[in-house]
Amino acid sequence: MGPPPPSCPSPNPLKVNNNGVISFDTRISQYTPDPLPLADGRSFVAPYWADVDNVLGGDVFYRETTEPALLARVTQDINRYFPATSFSATWAFVATWDHVAYYGSTTDKGNTFQAVLTTNTKTSFIILNYWDIQWTTGAASDGDAETGLGGTPAHAGFNSGDDTNFYNIPGSQTDAIINITQTSNVNVPGRWVFQVDDFKVTGVPTDAPKVANDNSCWL
Repeated sequence: MGPPPPSCPSPNPLKVNNNGVISFDTRISQYTPDPLPLADGRSFVAPYWADVDNVLGGDVFYRETTEPALLARVTQDINRYFPATSFSATWAFVATWDHVAYYGSTTDKGNTFQAVLTTNTKTSFIILNYWDIQWTTGAASDGDAETGLGGTPAHAGFNSGDDTNFYNIPGSQTDAIINITQTSNVNVPGRWVFQVDDFKVTGVPTDAPKVANDNSCWL
């Protein structure tokens, strides 16, 4: 039997790593990203896998919840994005990286992004939200200490631990990842959503969505 899908509650505690990764079996200390899938079978969600240094700036918050109001919002969103799936969330895990700095930074640049994992025990989804992305690379990944650019840029997506169920968000490990706040697969700029129990990526766009960008999708 393979590893649990990335957004299901796991017998092993979820681990929120400061490098922009939520892992399921072991902590991931690697700060320079690799393209997915990984050969070593690690299972994780990577909202923004990069050389984060929240000692220099920013905070990382996370919570597991069954709060009815939050689950109702998640349920509404998932049913809008996946109308063929009847979904009612019973559990969610929310992790937020708030204005986090990059390793070696000599500026006050910070990135703000969020991952939401949700399930009804049978169907599971990942929601990735991007509010403000100002840098792509830390100094230990050959990024520029003043700009936070260059080197090996951040990676976004998820890895199920096999060579089949994974996804690399377009722009990952390129300079274009800094524009992830303008891209989407659900026509909401800065939001990417995946069904991961039965791997589905709804309509991946070729152009930036036209919906106004606001923070109403944040949880």
